Amino acid sequence: MLLDDERLDYLLAEDLRIIQSPSVFSFSLDAVLLARFAYVPLKRGKIVDLCTGNGAIPLFLSARTESSIIGVELQERLAYMARRSVEYNGLHQQISIIEGDVKEIPAQLGIEKFDVVTCNPPYFPAHEMSDKNLSEHMAIARHELYLTLDESVEAASKLLKQGGKAAFVHRSGRLIDIITAMRANRLEPKRVRLIYPKAGKEANTLLIEGIKDGKPDLKILPPLIVYGENGEYTEEVRELLYGSE
Repeated sequence: MLLDDERLDYLLAEDLRIIQSPSVFSFSLDAVLLARFAYVPLKRGKIVDLCTGNGAIPLFLSARTESSIIGVELQERLAYMARRSVEYNGLHQQISIIEGDVKEIPAQLGIEKFDVVTCNPPYFPAHEMSDKNLSEHMAIARHELYLTLDESVEAASKLLKQGGKAAFVHRSGRLIDIITAMRANRLEPKRVRLIYPKAGKEANTLLIEGIKDGKPDLKILPPLIVYGENGEYTEEVRELLYGSE
């Protein structure tokens, strides 16, 4: 079942397993934060996770909802990892993984058919790819080589029904860019939460959720601090990762 340097990791809070690889792809804390931040219907609904990587966000969401979830991933190897994790956890009736280009997915899956879209897009412009030692898989996942922020927001909007919700995680420095892209694509920002590595440091990550054709009314949520003064995860982050004691 496992290939090359793949390993089977625990998703402790959800009591699930996921296939990961240090050379191909491993999910980050950002995926956990987005999966916990996004609104999801408890019972009935249709969810799409764009840029799904090895399927971490669909797996996390499956513990919160009975809705059907589609994960979309451009890279064949990552999509294969995601499919095997779904099968291993017996979630193939709830989660399906599609290998495809996010830009083309609305036409493939249907315009305005979905209730929720989540997306952890590539964070960095292609011209900022200074680390030439990144594997091809990592480079595509992290840099806008095949998908820009604007394109991911446009795809999310096309997939969503009117009143549907889209949630993104991104670098905090792109806040204006993502709000501009959302409003240009009929997604009205409704909730923002900034993530800080430590108290007293600048935010480095943001979570943002918008409603398609929603009314303007943005809520700025309390900050989330990742590490305490002792260098260990804060209580909130520990609970997100490992569940309540």
